[in-house]
Amino acid sequence: MTTTLRRSPLATTLLLLGAAYCLLPVLWVLIASSKSSAELFSTFTLAPSTHLFDNFADLAGYRDGLYWRWMGNTVVYAGIGAAVSTLISAMAGYALAKFDFPGKGTVFNVILAGVLVPGVILAIPQYLLLAKLGMTNTYWAVLLPSFISPYGIYLARIFAAAAVPTEILEASRIDGAGDWRTFGTVVLPMMRTGLVTVFLFQFVAIWNNFMLPYIMLGDDRLYPITVGLNGLLNQGANQPAMYTSVVTGALVSIIPLIALFLTLQRYWQVDLAAGGVKA
Repeated sequence: MTTTLRRSPLATTLLLLGAAYCLLPVLWVLIASSKSSAELFSTFTLAPSTHLFDNFADLAGYRDGLYWRWMGNTVVYAGIGAAVSTLISAMAGYALAKFDFPGKGTVFNVILAGVLVPGVILAIPQYLLLAKLGMTNTYWAVLLPSFISPYGIYLARIFAAAAVPTEILEASRIDGAGDWRTFGTVVLPMMRTGLVTVFLFQFVAIWNNFMLPYIMLGDDRLYPITVGLNGLLNQGANQPAMYTSVVTGALVSIIPLIALFLTLQRYWQVDLAAGGVKA
């Protein structure tokens, strides 16, 4: 028995409107990056110009390449933070899903409460705590708070409960594998697609984070892109030419995110294809 997929004009229209809503700001940034500082405020919004490479050169030469230092810092913060956070989320989610221990329900409820708390509320307490430890204005001041993600733990628990059959865990233990070996060789591969999702969410969240590094850091050589571009934007009040550097810097900053999504999306495709074969 075969099923025929029907096209829905309404659904297609809504998807196109959603795509336009998401892509229009990116188009504006691309077009604005091609304009000079004078054209940025005097020409039609969606009218491109020819100064894109000049703006790139100005951005790259700003204070001996300080922008690229910001880019490198952001890669460190987002890459290490997301990787460690994903591993911690995987271990915590797996434990909450497959182990019974006293206070399990309470722990999970606390994590759910943490999901509802905006990160900006925690920025000041985290600053005061790290200041007591003498760790402000260091890389650790941004990295350490990013290692724990309540939302990542919540997602990992759901993925572990759905993707890791208890029977396979019991078979692994019967074969003599310990808990750590079972986690590394059995659980992690089964949770791969879910952990890719957790990694992407956390990577994007850290990449776009502004408040925490803004509070924690005082040395502009430690800034991520968000805080660095904010400093350039503030300079634009006295130097209008800096506005084009801010827009161009914003354009460059989204390229790694696009590349990451295009690279990791194959894991979702592989998982969906495997699910289709099993069905």
